[in-house]
Amino acid sequence: MAFTKRTVIIAGCDEAGRGCLAGPVFAASVILPDGFRAEGLNDSKKVTRKVREKLRNIIIKEAVAWKVASCDVNEIDTLNILWASVKAMHKAIDGLEVVPDLLQIDGNRFKPYKNIPHECIVGGDGLMDCISAASILAKTYRDDYMEALSVEYPQYDWINNKGYGTAKHLEAIRQYGCTPFHRMSFKPISQLQMEFPQSEEV
Repeated sequence: MAFTKRTVIIAGCDEAGRGCLAGPVFAASVILPDGFRAEGLNDSKKVTRKVREKLRNIIIKEAVAWKVASCDVNEIDTLNILWASVKAMHKAIDGLEVVPDLLQIDGNRFKPYKNIPHECIVGGDGLMDCISAASILAKTYRDDYMEALSVEYPQYDWINNKGYGTAKHLEAIRQYGCTPFHRMSFKPISQLQMEFPQSEEV
């Protein structure tokens, strides 16, 4: 009797916001169906916002399973940004409704997740569709979060810079100090705190 080999269920994982000075780091895990195709699917940084939004809707609708999770600034400052990013990925995998056989991770560092094998792929968000899909979800959900937060803290221009260290963002920190959403362990923040020790949290 012939047996058909079971399809390996692969979950792609990626993060967004690792290099920011403010806000959580977001991560997503996505399992795509066999034969999934979406025009323009790529590393989220290489496509326009309009394309990202379109792709997000397609991925959410057609994915076998998906989850977005985050780690806040306290976790980032305690663990460091690398391991906070990995923790956010673990949280996203925890939330999948389907258990994968293999994890494909964007980048070169990861901590094993339970007994599921994994492979790290440098530049995987531009090479593997499931990682690209995770990249799109992590990026769009984080952008939405920072834009909403910008309503409360408009002086930092998070609606445009999403927490990255632009000149306008750094100048706002000099003028207004830090918020509870700034990553105090990041060098630009700690340097500014030394430069302006009187600054108080907004």
